[in-house]
Amino acid sequence: MPSPVASNRGPSAGLTRTLPPELAAEVDAEIGRWGAQRRMRRLWSRDASLWTGTDEGRWLGWLGIAGYQLARAERFRELAEDVRRAGFAHALLLGMGGSSLCPEVLARTFGPAPGHPELLVLDSTDPGQIAAFERRVDPARTLFIVSSKSGTTLEPDILLRHFLARAREALGEEGARERFIAITDPGSMLETAAQAGGFRQVCHGVPEIGGRYSALSDFGMVPAAVLGLDVARLLERARDASQACGPDSPARENPGLVLGAVLGVLGKAGRDKVTLVASPGIAGLGAWLEQLLAESTGKQGTGLIPVDGERAGDPRLYGADRLFVYLRLASEPDPDQDAAIQALERAGQPVVLIPLADHYDLGRELFRWEMATAVAGAILGINPFDQPDVEASKVATRELTSAYEKDGALPSEKPFLASGGIALFADPANAAELGARAGLGAAAAGGSGAGDLKRVLRAHLDRLAAGDYFAALAYVEMSEANHAELQRLRHAVRDARRVATCLGFGPRFLHSTGQAYKGGPNTGVFLQITCDDARDLPVPGRRYSFGVVKAAQARGDFQVLAERGRRALRAHLGSDVPAGLARLREAVESALRG
Repeated sequence: MPSPVASNRGPSAGLTRTLPPELAAEVDAEIGRWGAQRRMRRLWSRDASLWTGTDEGRWLGWLGIAGYQLARAERFRELAEDVRRAGFAHALLLGMGGSSLCPEVLARTFGPAPGHPELLVLDSTDPGQIAAFERRVDPARTLFIVSSKSGTTLEPDILLRHFLARAREALGEEGARERFIAITDPGSMLETAAQAGGFRQVCHGVPEIGGRYSALSDFGMVPAAVLGLDVARLLERARDASQACGPDSPARENPGLVLGAVLGVLGKAGRDKVTLVASPGIAGLGAWLEQLLAESTGKQGTGLIPVDGERAGDPRLYGADRLFVYLRLASEPDPDQDAAIQALERAGQPVVLIPLADHYDLGRELFRWEMATAVAGAILGINPFDQPDVEASKVATRELTSAYEKDGALPSEKPFLASGGIALFADPANAAELGARAGLGAAAAGGSGAGDLKRVLRAHLDRLAAGDYFAALAYVEMSEANHAELQRLRHAVRDARRVATCLGFGPRFLHSTGQAYKGGPNTGVFLQITCDDARDLPVPGRRYSFGVVKAAQARGDFQVLAERGRRALRAHLGSDVPAGLARLREAVESALRG
């Protein structure tokens, strides 16, 4: 691999690029084309022909959101003071995707200011995870924030039903309503319900901003105020970034354009696994970036596959499909990360270094990455503001939950192999291919041999080739223990097959990376993991339970993966999830050894 070359080094672009010579030249040429053709001016004038010429122009409200919010900064200070005076110990945000990921980043990065509540974010239908959050909070001292742009998203709706019922049981009707805030677009069903229910406050999003671009709108800034953050300071950093990315900024000094050009050009060149490395103090930013990149670009068979949470490894573990982006917090650098990035640069891997002076530079990065993603979408030739395959999964889920409401059961299904408490499921095409690769005859289908389990897993992982990626999609509680076990599994695959690996917890990834998994390049090999719920929870006012919803979401997810011709296998665990995950991880490790 050729030695790297540094280009555009310095504060003007707000980043350092270290790229192989041929890629550096193409990125420079792309930036030059944007400058010569005044494409940033077209972007700021909402010219949809910069992308696909459809409805992109109506989704660019985020361009001016920092200034708009700064002009209204007093309301955030008033909200923060109201929350502080109320003495809440916790704020529990009930949301999904663009409504939950930025608040989670802020909570993980800053924590609460003195006198303000700890912010918890619940974006799961897993009964165990819901129960765990419920145990952590006292309704009398909790502010519940229900966040949904459309006001019709399934998960916030049923989570609201659950926690509103619990608050009413504990506090009565009037006491409960004083502990709920809604964040939603004007005129939504959630706004109507919140006003009818006498919620403490209703905050509005901007209809011209899509969910994943909504971080600087009320969907991100209201939770920031609840935490007691200096919201104006965050917005000032974002405004600075918007000015630097403005229509008249010189192309080579435009931080959003430069980053977007790197992402788009390298993505088209096959380096589409955008591997995110962030200093520990801002590590939460990766989950927000996952959604922004994957849901915006992963469609029509192309796109960027974000890789978050992989620990740094030997440079020999990485192929020619990687781009590394290092978000380095100057006030809290990690020497081990610095050394790993330097080793990657010496090995010739492309690296982008983005320095953050302090935690409040997150405001700058939120805008920069939104602009960069829009630019990358134009280079890739797609609409970065729609999410067709997310909608496909939602439709499949609705069909299954409707069937349950009618019949009282989900459609029956039969595994093609079961062993040691793990049952394997696949659609007919994947089952036939895996059976043939594993050497299973028709008589072996539905068998229970441990050797068969290992052979099927090995056959599945043997489908990974250079340029592919592996994704573990886990519909289990997002606990520290489960996350650690799944991290061991993904890294075992990474180290043995030398491919990029992703890890997502369902259903949250459905509103994030799920778009790219289904609509992006067909280079993923997927292992979906489901389980029996040790304890289920009813959904007030519905015949189905949270466990049924989660099962329907997993089946809908798998159904759409199969319809898109993806290489997918589902492993179903029993109700003892920790033991089941350990068995699965051990089986995968054994399969990788051959």
